[in-house]
Amino acid sequence: MASNFVTTEWKKNLLFKSDNPNGAQILMDTSFQNGGNEVGASPKALMLSSLAGCSGLDVVLIAEKMRVSFDDLTITVAANLTDEHPKYYDKVHMTYHFYGADLDQEKLTKVVNLSVEKYCGVMEMFRKFAEVSTEIVFNIQ
Repeated sequence: MASNFVTTEWKKNLLFKSDNPNGAQILMDTSFQNGGNEVGASPKALMLSSLAGCSGLDVVLIAEKMRVSFDDLTITVAANLTDEHPKYYDKVHMTYHFYGADLDQEKLTKVVNLSVEKYCGVMEMFRKFAEVSTEIVFNIQ
């Protein structure tokens, strides 16, 4: 069974530095309003970035294998945070924005669906606690 190990170190105030198994490091903090210094990313927002990043990696790799191309891809994630503690995302909506002159919409839809339904592990984790919806926008240039 594969496993990961990270170390998260308190730096000062509400700032933390965390490593990644590949050696990359990130800073996490909170807003001024919540007593932080806004030096690092919000831990909850990082979850949304992880979701988009995981699916984005899938999309690029699957598209390459299917020989379908696009010039650019942007993934936006909108999430609803519950009001009561512990606050968590209960609804998440992802939008895949493809850009290019000759977009094969049918194949790109299949690519996204493979990521969403089969390959993205972060997506599967999100489904354990949130209602996740997706949409695809094709921007023909």
